Amino acid sequence: MSASEDGAGGRETRVGPVPKGEPEFEPYHHPAAGWGAAKSVTRFMAREGTLVDGPRAVLRMNHENTGFDCPGCAWPDDTKGLHLDICENGIKHVTWEMTRKRVGSEFFASHSVSELSGWSDYDLENQGRLTEPMVYDPGTDHYVPISWKDAFELVGSTLRGLGSPHEAAFYTSGRLGNEATFLYQLMARELGTNNLPDCSNMCHEASGRALTASLGTGKGTVDLKDWETTDALFIIGVNAASNAPRMLTALAEAHKRGARIVHVNPLVEAAATRAIIPHDFRDMATLHSTRTSNLNIQPRIGGDMALLRGMAKAILEQSSADPKALDREFIDRYTAGFDEYRAACESASWEEIEHQSGVDRAAILQAARVYREADRSIVSWCLGVTQHEHGVDTVREIVNLLLLRGNLGREGAGPSPVRGHSNVQGNRTCGIDHRPAAAFLDRLGAVCSIDPPREHGLDTVGTIRAMHDGDIKVFVGMGGNFALAAPDTPYTYEALRRCELTVQVSTKLNRSHLVHGRKALVLPCLGRTEKDEQRGGTQSTSVEDSMSMVHLSVGMKRPASLHLLSEPAIVAGMARAALPDSATPWEWYVEDYDRIRETMARVLDGFEDFNRRVRLPLGFRIKQPARELVFLTPSGRAEFSAAPLPDVVPEPGTLALGTMRSHDQWNTTIYSDNDRYRGIKNLRTLVFMNEDDMRERGLARFDAVDITSTAKDGSRRGLRGYLAVPYDIPRGCAAGYMPEMNVLCALGDYSTQSDQPIMKHVKVTITPAT
Repeated sequence: MSASEDGAGGRETRVGPVPKGEPEFEPYHHPAAGWGAAKSVTRFMAREGTLVDGPRAVLRMNHENTGFDCPGCAWPDDTKGLHLDICENGIKHVTWEMTRKRVGSEFFASHSVSELSGWSDYDLENQGRLTEPMVYDPGTDHYVPISWKDAFELVGSTLRGLGSPHEAAFYTSGRLGNEATFLYQLMARELGTNNLPDCSNMCHEASGRALTASLGTGKGTVDLKDWETTDALFIIGVNAASNAPRMLTALAEAHKRGARIVHVNPLVEAAATRAIIPHDFRDMATLHSTRTSNLNIQPRIGGDMALLRGMAKAILEQSSADPKALDREFIDRYTAGFDEYRAACESASWEEIEHQSGVDRAAILQAARVYREADRSIVSWCLGVTQHEHGVDTVREIVNLLLLRGNLGREGAGPSPVRGHSNVQGNRTCGIDHRPAAAFLDRLGAVCSIDPPREHGLDTVGTIRAMHDGDIKVFVGMGGNFALAAPDTPYTYEALRRCELTVQVSTKLNRSHLVHGRKALVLPCLGRTEKDEQRGGTQSTSVEDSMSMVHLSVGMKRPASLHLLSEPAIVAGMARAALPDSATPWEWYVEDYDRIRETMARVLDGFEDFNRRVRLPLGFRIKQPARELVFLTPSGRAEFSAAPLPDVVPEPGTLALGTMRSHDQWNTTIYSDNDRYRGIKNLRTLVFMNEDDMRERGLARFDAVDITSTAKDGSRRGLRGYLAVPYDIPRGCAAGYMPEMNVLCALGDYSTQSDQPIMKHVKVTITPAT
C-alpha cells in the first residue's frame, strides 16, 4: 500500500507520551495534519484528506529588526513580511525546549547512569531542561553537581595535560549560533588542532564537495525569490512534509502560478501530494488544499544518478532536432568539459539507465520534457541524494543537468540543497571545517594573532575511529546527540567510553550523557528561545539558512534556570581554562556579541559590515560568486563531470535499505512513536518493504523479521524482531527509522567520495524472525 492510497485521517498530533498499544498501519491518501503542541501555541486541526503546511515554528517577534529563529530546519524566512510564520514540526521543536519540566541535582541523585541507560530516548528528553552543570562520579554511578569554575578547570586541565592537541576533538551540531561557532573553532585552532567534526560530515558533505568541484562554491546559488519565479522544480530525495515543512508553502504557491513540480523519491511522501497553507486564512477556513506536485517518480534507492543521466541523455538527443534544447551560448562561454560529458551520456545505454535507476524510459522522458520546456529550473535535494557511496557524483550530475540549459546565474534557476538543521550551514561558513582553506587560516591567524594548524583534522568517522583506538582522549560536543546520530552504534558507544573526558553542552538529557568517558561533564546552556543577558545587555545570535541568508535571533523567554550559561560563555570559559595565557579576549567577547561579530567581519568572506547588515530586515545574503557566473574552479569555468554510472542494483536475495526520520521526530529527538504521514501509530521498530519482496520471503503485514546488514569488509550487524510493513517502495528497497537502524551501518561503510556514512544505502537481508 502507498502513502498515496486512501484511508483515514483527522487525528491530532500530541507532543507527549503515546499510549502504548498494538501497532497500527493505516496508509492513506493525503495525510491528515492535525497538529499542536503546548497550551501556549494555538492548536490547528485539519480534516481528513489534507496536509497542513506553514513556515516556521513560532511567530517571529520584532526586536530592533531581529526576531526569534526556530532551532529546527534551515528553510529561509518569508521575504514578504509574513506574520504567521509557523510549521508543525517547528512548534514541536520549540515547545519541547520550552517545557516547564526540569532536570537538576535531585533528579540525578535519584537515578544512576546505569538505571537511566535503560530508559527510552523519548523518556530521557521528556524529563525536561537541564538546570546546572553536572560531573560524573564513578564511585556512585551518578552525576553530581559541580560549579562552573570547577567544570571549566576540569576541561582546561585535561586539555593542558594532553600529549598533543590532536588528542582532542570538538564536535558541533547544527543548533550552534554563528558567534559561538566562531569562538569554538578559534579555541580549537589556538589549541593547535583542526579536529572539528560536525553534523555536516554525516549529511551534506557530498553537496559541499560536489558544488565546490563543479562551481567553486560549497553552497546552493538560489534564494527564496528564485523559488517564487521558477518555471520548474525538481525535488530529489527530500521529505519536505517532515524535514522542511515550510517548503510546502513554496511548492503550493509554485503550483498555483503554473510552475511544474517533479518529486523524485523511492517513497511517495506527503509533500508530493497536497497541502493546506495555514497563513492563507481563506484556505484554512474552507479547508481547501493545493497540489504540490505534477509528477512523482520512484527510482530505486541510489538510482537518482542514473535517472539524471537519462534526463540529460534525452535532452542531448533532442538537441539535434531542437536547437533550443541546449543553451550552447552558455555552455561555450561559461563551462568546461562538455564534450566529455556528452560522450558519457551517449555511451550510457537506455537499458543500463533503466536498470540502474529502476525507472522506465517513458517516465524519464516525461521528466526530461518538463525540464526542457521550462525556461528556468531549480533542482533541490537532501540526504536521499548525499548519503550514498556516489553522493558527490550524483550532486555533480545535478549540476551537469542544470548547465545544459544555462540554469545558473539568472533568476529562478540553479542548485538548491536543503539543509536539515537551522544553522548547520552557518557552522561551516564560520569555521567548523576539518579541512580548512589556507586563505581562511591566513586571515584567522592575522586577525586573531594566533598560529593556526595547517594539517587537516578529523571528521566524524575519523574521530570515532580515533577515540576507539585511543588516539582521541577528549571529546567535546556542542549540542546534538552524537552517540545516537553517528553510525555503527555499538562501536561509537565503545569509542566514547574509551575517552579520558567527554563534555556535552546540552539543553536536555539525552543518550550521549549516558555513554561517556572515564570522566564526564554535562554543561547546560541557554536555549534559543531564552533571553541571553550579558554585561553589555540583551544579546542576539546570528544564524545562516539554507539559502545563505544571515539574520539575528533573540530569545524572549526567561531562562529555565539561573545557572544556565550561553553557548559563547561556555566556549569562552573552556578556552580560558585550557589557554590561561591566551591573548584572545574571551571574557570581553562574551560581554557583547557585537565584538565577536566585529572580528568575524574581518576574518570571513561576505561578512563585511556584519553588525549593521545583520540588523537589516531579514538580515543579509552572503554573496555566491557562482550566482554571478564567477567560478572559483581551476579552469575559471563551471565544470561538467563525466563519472560512470554506479551499480546500485542489489544482489539477489538482498535489499538496499535507507534510514530516515519519522514525522514525529527531529533528528535524534523522538516526540512520539507515531509517523502520521506514513500511517503508523505506536511503532518505531519496523521496516517498510515492497509487498512483492515481502511475499517472496513469506511475510505478511506486521510479521516479525530479522534484519542483517553486510558491511564492505564482510562483517555483519543485525536487528531482531522488527515488524515488516508493506509500503509503496520499489522492489529491492527497504526503509526504516534512524537512530534505531544506525546500528546496521558499519563505521567503515562511508563514501570514498565524501567520507559520509552510507546511511541511505545499507546492504541487508531480511528474513522471518528466528
